[in-house]
Amino acid sequence: MRLNEYRILWVMVFFDLPTDTKKDRKQAARFRKDLQEDGFAMFQFSIYARHCASRENAEVHIRRVKAFLPDKGHVCIMTITDKQFGMIEIFYAAKEAPRPDTPQQLELF
Repeated sequence: MRLNEYRILWVMVFFDLPTDTKKDRKQAARFRKDLQEDGFAMFQFSIYARHCASRENAEVHIRRVKAFLPDKGHVCIMTITDKQFGMIEIFYAAKEAPRPDTPQQLELF
């Protein structure tokens, strides 16, 4: 199958985790670390994103996130196409910022 901006996906993980106790803070930190180890990058403080070459690849990473969900808190996983991601408008202090580059990655199976 030919890769194009409609088949390439972004998996975005949004979360709001409690940090009231030491145990809660440790679980929140562990969740962030697990996301980073699985190739997710911080988009905003509680939003992480990962570029996936195909629907099948995205499903693998979604299953991994589900496997290390914390005991408490709210987590949302959203998948969007590269075309949709490319239409994001990003602003810092009312000034438009450049869009993040689409990573060029080689996947070997």
